[in-house]
Amino acid sequence: MKRNRFLKNIIWASLSVFLLLTGGCTNLNEVLYDRITSGNFLQTKADVTRDFLRAFEHSYWSIQGGATFMLQENSTDELMTPNRQGDWFDGGQYQRVHYHTWTPNDGYTNDAWNALYQGVNLATNSLEDLQAITDPGKFSMTQAELDDMIAELRTLRAWLNLRLLDFYRNIILVKKVKGESQGGPQVSPQEAFTFIEQELKESIPKLPARASLGANAIGRWTQAGAAALLVRLYLNAKVYTGTDRFADCATVCQDIISGKYGNYALESRWDAPFDYTNSTSSETVFGFPGSFALTHWQYDGGMYFWMLPTQATFYFGFTDFGTANPKYALQPGRDVDSTEYSFTMGKPFIKFQKYADDFRLKKYKNLGSSKREGMFLYGYLPYTNTSGKADTARSNKGPYALYLRDQVGMFLDAKPGKKITDKESDMNHADHNSGIFPVKYPYYPSSDLNKISSAYAEIRLAEIYYSLAECKYRAGDKAAAAVLLNTVRARNYPTGSSSLYKPDGSQLTDQEMLDEWGREFLVEGRRRTDLIRWGVFNKGTWWDKQPDADDHTAIFPIGQNVLNVSTQLKQNPGY
Repeated sequence: MKRNRFLKNIIWASLSVFLLLTGGCTNLNEVLYDRITSGNFLQTKADVTRDFLRAFEHSYWSIQGGATFMLQENSTDELMTPNRQGDWFDGGQYQRVHYHTWTPNDGYTNDAWNALYQGVNLATNSLEDLQAITDPGKFSMTQAELDDMIAELRTLRAWLNLRLLDFYRNIILVKKVKGESQGGPQVSPQEAFTFIEQELKESIPKLPARASLGANAIGRWTQAGAAALLVRLYLNAKVYTGTDRFADCATVCQDIISGKYGNYALESRWDAPFDYTNSTSSETVFGFPGSFALTHWQYDGGMYFWMLPTQATFYFGFTDFGTANPKYALQPGRDVDSTEYSFTMGKPFIKFQKYADDFRLKKYKNLGSSKREGMFLYGYLPYTNTSGKADTARSNKGPYALYLRDQVGMFLDAKPGKKITDKESDMNHADHNSGIFPVKYPYYPSSDLNKISSAYAEIRLAEIYYSLAECKYRAGDKAAAAVLLNTVRARNYPTGSSSLYKPDGSQLTDQEMLDEWGREFLVEGRRRTDLIRWGVFNKGTWWDKQPDADDHTAIFPIGQNVLNVSTQLKQNPGY
């Protein structure tokens, strides 16, 4: 099955079918064939396939839609959305995320809930359609093909439910939508945990292995993908239920690495998991297929395209989307006088600089022929303008030439190294020079055939190595943890680098483990979850952020608009 093609064209294909079916006869004395019901919606194998796939496109969108990415990152010590001379103040909503002072009246508390439940409802509706098929042969399908689709939808729904559990903890388990007029009751975190676990365990045997799918594996939930969701569930089990499952997490990790669920392998280059070749990468356990011409949600405004300074697109030579808008940047590691802050958390760019030979520390640069080097934008960003003259990226305020710094303040047109008199550095006082910008997925020039064509790697094999390393570390086996981490980290440094951990694991501490999670998975939408698991989300200090009074903000409130339409729901504690 050409799932990539189906997934990328599902909206148009579904619209075409709808138009065809609604163009039936209008003679009211005859049977009305222009009404689509649950009984006649599925006529062909293509109909079944479209039904199966319709939840996937929404789920791809949900990696950033509904403020999900923003809430996972801006609430942590990693990213910031400061007020840049009036840009991005937006009623102080991003400052409330930064300070953990959000309320149920903030729109994003509704948005994340609605975005994830829309996916759950779509998946459940399609599940009911497919589970009602008693004769797959009628659709030129085998029972095994049908069982695979059902297992993939259950896995997709489990992924969405796991994120809901992580965000809100006290959630509704949607198991039926047809004929339902209202949602069910909230369940305990333990009941939600058990349901997700059961869904995944029952689905794994019926899912395909990666090898059977070949080039069409991207976008498919495989046995390894479902097992990786078990890893996430078990790794955070103590947070969710109060009972740790690190031993179970380690077992599943080892099974994945050993090939029980298919053969996977780490890439040898740090950037390969995010490059245009990643749709067939042996490191991609689960991803959503992307392309310039069709769907590319990670490259859109809710995520990485607004993680760029103004006019960075000129520096890239990528102008198809216009200029960028700096919503997100790394939180600073230094004050306005360039003195490193004393707190241990945050300071993401400095955490990279701890190991100075890291290939990722180079300034991002397109090298031609669909290649790049470096992962950060800093300093000046020069380019040749349309008049053929040398120029540099500029602010939309002034405009002044941008010189990007690991600092936040009103530097304006101050030259590098010049001390400024204004010492204020906080979420409400930033210019467009403030902050380093990460570039995880490449922006090749507009003339490059592979521009904006990377798949979104939702689950990478590196995550399984890091999860197993954490389990080993927590069990007291630092040496094993160091070996596992170095297996991944080796690609970030030159051969023989002293930046690799000592084999005895003596350099590993709680803080170093957390810092290393931050380096490898920078801006991949998981930082909040990791901080909570390590017990520092509410207790930690980072730039312009003091510890919370209590830990009720470890889960988000259910938005007031959601509560208004469902009298059954009870607000989360503390709100």
